Amino acid sequence: MLQIGAHLTISKGYEKAAKEAISIGANTFQFFTRNPRGGKAKALNIDDIQRLDEISKVHGFASLLAHAPYTYNLASGDEDIWELGKRLLRDDLDRLQHMESCSYIVLHPGSHVQKGVEYGIDRIAQGLNDVLIGEENTMVLLEGMAGKGTEIGSQFEELGAIIDQVHHKNLVGVCLDTCHLYSAGYDIVEQLDSVLLRFERIVGLSKLKAIHLNDSMMPFASHKDRHAKIGEGTIGLRAIVEFIKHPAIKELPVFLETPNEVEGYRDEIKMLRSELNK
Repeated sequence: MLQIGAHLTISKGYEKAAKEAISIGANTFQFFTRNPRGGKAKALNIDDIQRLDEISKVHGFASLLAHAPYTYNLASGDEDIWELGKRLLRDDLDRLQHMESCSYIVLHPGSHVQKGVEYGIDRIAQGLNDVLIGEENTMVLLEGMAGKGTEIGSQFEELGAIIDQVHHKNLVGVCLDTCHLYSAGYDIVEQLDSVLLRFERIVGLSKLKAIHLNDSMMPFASHKDRHAKIGEGTIGLRAIVEFIKHPAIKELPVFLETPNEVEGYRDEIKMLRSELNK
């Protein structure tokens, strides 16, 4: 069964978000751990979290996916920015310890800001080593990026190099984004098998834990991150469906981040389930 969700707001609580997911035909969802453009997080409501966990169990949800704020930059050479990212990640991991229904937090690896790719990779790995103590029940997923500017993580080799340096490798995995993959120069439309074989060789498919499912507004290898609705971009519906049907992907939870309101997510989920049942 397709494990699919969308990015939903938790401003009115986790229980409400879970019920909203069910109402659109989803069996998981993604949420920001805190203000995506800042550092503020709401006070934990343990009762609300417990109701979420119960709903997740009753409805057979796949693991939820927490999304770190964009203010993290573990590749930064600025000590204040780097320390802020580590502090927020540690706080998010501590908060997620209370949530049985969420096993993963995804973060953008960061930007080296003219310091160089190798510097950025080393900095990210060092930051993760400073944060992770080995007792967390939440795995950190590095998101594959489109490659704009000085982003780290658009190439499989960069993701693999970070993981290679992490002490607690069992606590670090990868989330791939279909839009980012295509924009980074991985041809998932015509050469999907080759792309996934390359990922297996460099990183390992055992490290792939979740998928961001998006079409792209931009052409192949544009290195620009512009999500499109499913079937309305340069990747196209056929390639998106073939992607989630692939044996290496089909058991993984997928999360829509398309430019939609909740009703639009419902339509996309319905369409994808229908396509998979043909």
